[in-house]
Amino acid sequence: MAEITSTIAGGGSRQIHIRRARIVAVNGEAAGKSWQVDRDVIRIGARADNDVVLTDTTVSRQHAEITRGSQGTLLRDLNSTNGSFVGPVRVREVYLAPDTRFRVGQTELVYSPQDEVIEVAPSLHDRFEALVGRSIAMREVFGILERVAPTELTVLVTGETGTGKELVSRAIHARSARSNGPLIVFDAGAAPESLVESELFGHERGAFTGAVQSREGLFEAAHGGTIFIDEIGELPLELQPKLLRVLEQREVRRVGATRAKPIDVRVIAATNRDLRAEVAAGRFREDLYYRLAVVEVRLPPLRERREDIAALVDHLLQRAQGARGVRGIDPQVRALFESYRWPGNVRELNNVVERAIPFSDGPTITLAALPTALRAASPAAPPTAPAAAPALAAPNTDVPFKDAKELLIEDFERAYLVDLIERHDQNVSRAARAADMDRKSITRLLKKHNIRYRDV
Repeated sequence: MAEITSTIAGGGSRQIHIRRARIVAVNGEAAGKSWQVDRDVIRIGARADNDVVLTDTTVSRQHAEITRGSQGTLLRDLNSTNGSFVGPVRVREVYLAPDTRFRVGQTELVYSPQDEVIEVAPSLHDRFEALVGRSIAMREVFGILERVAPTELTVLVTGETGTGKELVSRAIHARSARSNGPLIVFDAGAAPESLVESELFGHERGAFTGAVQSREGLFEAAHGGTIFIDEIGELPLELQPKLLRVLEQREVRRVGATRAKPIDVRVIAATNRDLRAEVAAGRFREDLYYRLAVVEVRLPPLRERREDIAALVDHLLQRAQGARGVRGIDPQVRALFESYRWPGNVRELNNVVERAIPFSDGPTITLAALPTALRAASPAAPPTAPAAAPALAAPNTDVPFKDAKELLIEDFERAYLVDLIERHDQNVSRAARAADMDRKSITRLLKKHNIRYRDV
């Protein structure tokens, strides 16, 4: 079990507090054996998928569990046949002090916290799997990922749209002991709300209209590997307790099922929302937030790491399909890239680079190959100032005032919508929320201007 003392990246404390525990068998068949566990909940029993597996015949398959929370360390009996005891007293639930002895069946165990405070220094490397960055901000991120990836810790990745949150999940999975298992990706913001529960947890035949056969959910599909839940802030409030139970109990119950199924899954979640503010507003459960944010990693926006832009462009060109010999960018383009605010962050930079390649006549991308809107962009405003509005064409004074006004409105609508839908990965639901507009109104305008979007 673990918690982070503060968000890592962009300043603040560079320490993480790892909350580990050791369970030692002091008598019984397992005497002398020990287990070190860094999970949120420690399961004890005879079944092979427990954290502490005991062959004592008086121990039930799922006998007891230890949960360490803000109130202390709780031992809870799981309706075992032969009971759990502290001294001579049989207990259902009891808080354990450090080094407390307790008995399950005929096996006596002792629980000891093994906490560790780790100083996190910026990494000496300028990349972590597919993530690239020489800036201090990114090397701080790499430093924490190097520590966290090999563990079983739950990770919450925060940051603006396009900063690379899914890349972080893939990097953590690749550097973990689960790398040979599946990595399942679920976008809570893209799935229709009515299907989220069935997608995540699965369903039994006949559970609802249209459920003509049983189907496993994504948690079951991720067994032995990792599940990445993107846009966790979009998860409906009524489903949040069910996700919390999955995280705490490590078992999942399909919609319409009467029994739960154990799962072995590491959870990584991501959001571009301020979940602390969502908790304060009553839109996100506080207990779920703390279960997800065991380690919270903030990805800095591209405007806070401008020194990484040249290296990022080189990386993007190397992996671009059909780069046609384009190997770099003109100095004027570099200056423009480093002054632009990049509201869409690395995703927007990648889109600009890929679109410029076919319009480049030599080995470098020049200003002429860039989109007109980007070439017309003014230098970045100070970090505290709002982003500059899209550049619009000058009014046409050769037509009546009313017509000129309508033309400008048309230009504004299209420029605004193109940037809005690109920043939200063509997801109309997210774009509508960001623009504080009704989804039908956004859809109507997108169709009016023939702008591509995802119909979710």
